[in-house]
This record gives sequence, structure tokens and C-alpha cells, in this order.
Amino acid sequence: MLTKNKNSFLMVSTGLVIGLLLLNLIARDMFHRFDLTDTKMYSLSSSSESIVSKVDDLLTMKVYFSDNLPNELGSTRRFLQDILEEFSAYSDNNIRFFFYNPSSDKDLEEQARKDGIQPVQMQVIENDKVEIKKVYLGMVMLYEDKKEVIPVIQTTAGLEYLISTKIKSLIDIDKKTIGFVDLNSSSPMKIDNLSSQLSQHYTFNPVDLNSPISPEIDVLLVSGTIDSVGDATLSSLRTFLDNGKSVFMSQGRIFTDIQTQQAYPIESDIFDFMSEYGLNLQPNLVLDDHCSSVQVQERRGIFMMNRPMEYPFFPIIQSFNSDEIVVSDLEQVLPFFPSEIKIDSILNDKIIAVVELFKSSNNSGTMESNWMLSPDPQQNPFIRMLGQQGKIIAASSKLMNGGELFLISDSKFLSDESGMSVKDNLTFLMNAVDYLAGDEDLIALRSREITIRPLAVLEDSTRKKWKWANMLLPSMLILTFGFFTLKKEKKHADILRQIYD
Repeated sequence: MLTKNKNSFLMVSTGLVIGLLLLNLIARDMFHRFDLTDTKMYSLSSSSESIVSKVDDLLTMKVYFSDNLPNELGSTRRFLQDILEEFSAYSDNNIRFFFYNPSSDKDLEEQARKDGIQPVQMQVIENDKVEIKKVYLGMVMLYEDKKEVIPVIQTTAGLEYLISTKIKSLIDIDKKTIGFVDLNSSSPMKIDNLSSQLSQHYTFNPVDLNSPISPEIDVLLVSGTIDSVGDATLSSLRTFLDNGKSVFMSQGRIFTDIQTQQAYPIESDIFDFMSEYGLNLQPNLVLDDHCSSVQVQERRGIFMMNRPMEYPFFPIIQSFNSDEIVVSDLEQVLPFFPSEIKIDSILNDKIIAVVELFKSSNNSGTMESNWMLSPDPQQNPFIRMLGQQGKIIAASSKLMNGGELFLISDSKFLSDESGMSVKDNLTFLMNAVDYLAGDEDLIALRSREITIRPLAVLEDSTRKKWKWANMLLPSMLILTFGFFTLKKEKKHADILRQIYD
């Protein structure tokens, strides 16, 4: 009997060991991660997988990270290693990564410098003392004869997007070309931020609309005008769209100057051009109760103090067309002094459809005359007349030949000093460029990480109900709990009294 039990034990143990070995052999070629976060932030998105699948040669990632980093950077290092393991797993072993600690080796330190990774100074607490340490927090990617560098990695936010875009830049042989033209030549705008962002993924070139647009331009960005632009410019734009190319245009209908508090309607032939594509820009300004704030000076005694005041001319857009991939995952957009876009119901034979991209909230209004830019409701009666349905701020005209015209009704949306100073606006613009260039891999990835979770805007009556519920419900629960507890203790005391009396 003992021998039989011993043989059974050996057979079960042998089978278990063989099973585990087979499972490990199978698992070596299979990879899966169970990610329960709402945005799946600890696993690669389908966009990243699509990019990685195009890597057809060895791509080496050299990660220069110091050891014994502070807790938050230690977490970043672990997250980086996890995500690089996924990149490697999905690349069919075409992506390989290596971690190095240059702080421990002079030769590694010299190699890191040659690869473009410089040490950074960091304040750390060790042995109850504050010390300044020199640490390495960067990585370099090598593919064929090309190189991409991420000099500093200090946070996990946006890390997958950053790595994926670097990989995409390495494997893209033929980069698309993005053109830019500023129709307001009398006062050129700053576009350094716009240029640097687009240049990471595309070739970025200025364009002169007084001559035919080069066929190498795939997408044209057009910044607004305050005057007529002439037949030659309009002809160049029409020809560009007729050739199946795409245009992103930022153009308002009202010129505004917040410093001087002046505003007046823009008279230009550019509006007739836009109406040919079913986009009618109205001579008004859109106001929205759900808006950003501006700093206003007010006198308090002998002092002038700044205080924030809501400014309905800067609407916070959170109503997006969920059917359009370019905006479906956005959290918000912040245009400045936008005008309303009305879409033609009758379209010519060049247009497939005209669709809205986003609009203001259902507590909006318009200013069509008596231009007043004051944020004070006591001085500006238009601010007290909100409550209308949302107004379309951005729309797209889809053409039969595959071209497309995007319009956002903010003339300075592409300026570093205005629209491009807002991160959410830059996200929308990059989505739009990727979409118009036929390169949608990064759109979902760019909007993947939640940076803000705004509460829904409630009606006044609903807000009051929740306010009273928050005030009364906890008190009622406490009183109810106290009542039943007191009753229970009294009952228990009565039982004890009956036993011992």
C-alpha cells in the first residue's frame, strides 16, 4: 500500500513538473497582460501594436537609468521596463532593450554622453540629509542608420505615446509634408511651438499662396486673415482641394483685441470661398456660460488687485461629435473669440457631407452687434442673455475626391501666443493633422491618458437638489444609526435587568 501511494505521488509530481515546463515553453512565445485600469494604461494600445508591427529590422533601445532612485522615479523605471517588455513582445523580437547604469562605470558614462544622454542634477534625501545627486534618466533608439533620443524620462504620463512616436519616426521612410500659410501677412504670428511639434513626425514647410502649391504638400494649415486675400490665393486653395488634398483653416469672423477691448466684423472674400464648401461663418461672437477665466484688475482701498473672472468669450468645449475619430476621444478644447458656423443643407456635387466636429454648451449665446468685450455682467448685457442651444465652433467638409476642409472659427488658433499655448488645443490640432494626412495610428494613443475628469455641468435645480442631499442625507443616516443603536442597547439592558433582578 505504501509503495502504491509512493508511486502515485511520483507520477503526479512528474506530471506536474512536465506540465509546468510545457506551460513555460508555450508562454515564451505567447504574451498577454490583464490590465484592469479604465484606460488600459499598463498595456499597449492597438495603435502602438500597429506601429510596432511595421518594425521589420532590429531596433535597439539603450536605456540609461541610474540605480537607487527616489521612490517616484523608481516607479517610473519599473513602468518603463514593463512597457518596453510589451514593445519587445509585440515586435516579434525585432525590438530589444537594455538597461545600463552609467553612474557605476566611466566607460558607460562616456557612451551615454555620445548617445546624447546627459546627466541631470536631482535633490534626494539620504541618511536624513538632503543631497544633490547626478543621475541618468534617458534612452536612445537605434534603427538602421537612424537614431532617436529621449534625453529625460521623469514621469510615466505620455510615455507610451512618446516611445511610439519615436519608433514611428524611425521606421517612416516617406514622411508626409505639412504646409503652413499665414493669411494675415501684415502681422505674422509666432508658430515655434506648432513647428517643433509637427516636425517630430512630418516635414514642415511654409507656403506662398501667390503661386501654385507644391504637389509635395499633403496637408495645408491656413491661419486666418482680417482682410480680403485675392483671387490668386483663393485659386491656389481651390486647386489644392480639387487635387484631393486637405486643408485645416482657422478663421474667425470678428476681429478682437482684448487689450483695447475693441472688436469689429472682418470683411473678406475668404468667407465666400468657405461657403462654396458648405461652411457659412456667421458675423458674430459665441459666448458660453461654461468658459475659462481672465484676470481682471479691481480697486480695493488704495490697492489694485487681480482676481479671476469667468469670460464667456473663451468657451470650454466639451461637446464633441462621437462619430468623428479626430475628436471622439478629446476631453476639451479652448478656442478664443470663436464665431458660429452654420452648415448648408443643400450641397453641391463636389461635397459628400459637411459634419460638425464640436460645439459650445447648451447655455450659449451670440453677440452680433454693439461689440463689448467686458467680462463684467453688469457692464455687458450679452453675458446675462445666455441659455441658447450649442453653437457649432468647428466643422469639416468632406469632398468627393477624398479631400477635406476643416474649419475652426478662431483666427489665432494656430498661434503660439493664443490657441497653441493650450495643451488640449495642440492635441486636437495634432489629431486633425494625423487624420488629414491619412495617418490615424497615433490619434487614439494621443488622447488615451486622462488628464482631467471634469464634472458634468448641472442645471441650477439639479445642483440645488444635490446640495441639499449632501447636507441632509449624512445627518439622517447618522441619526438613524444612533436611533437603532440606542434601541438595541436598551433592549440588551432590559434582558440583563430581567436576568439579575
